[in-house]
Amino acid sequence: MALTSTLIDDQPSNTVIYTSNGINAITALIICNTATYNPASPQDGLTYLTLWAKKSGIAVGAVNQIVNAMPVPAGETVSFDTEKLVLDDGDQIVAFCPVPANLSATVSTLPV
Repeated sequence: MALTSTLIDDQPSNTVIYTSNGINAITALIICNTATYNPASPQDGLTYLTLWAKKSGIAVGAVNQIVNAMPVPAGETVSFDTEKLVLDDGDQIVAFCPVPANLSATVSTLPV
């Protein structure tokens, strides 16, 4: 099993959080909002996550979007580990979050 961790950048670019080298299964994708939760102002640090799973050479778009602007509150972690994705050589998981850019992504993989 291999782990890859990446900070997700904000506009205007998307962030490649994983590129498959050979055929690999994504066993877990964990996204953490690293902002500190403020109980006096729960909306502080809220950001929105968008994800794509794209084949090599194909641009991100509606056809390969797997998460669309999902709210991730400050201090929260979202885990995608129920369904497995198998990526071919060069396929990518791409992420986007608008300002504030306070999300980190950890991807766990296994070679197939």
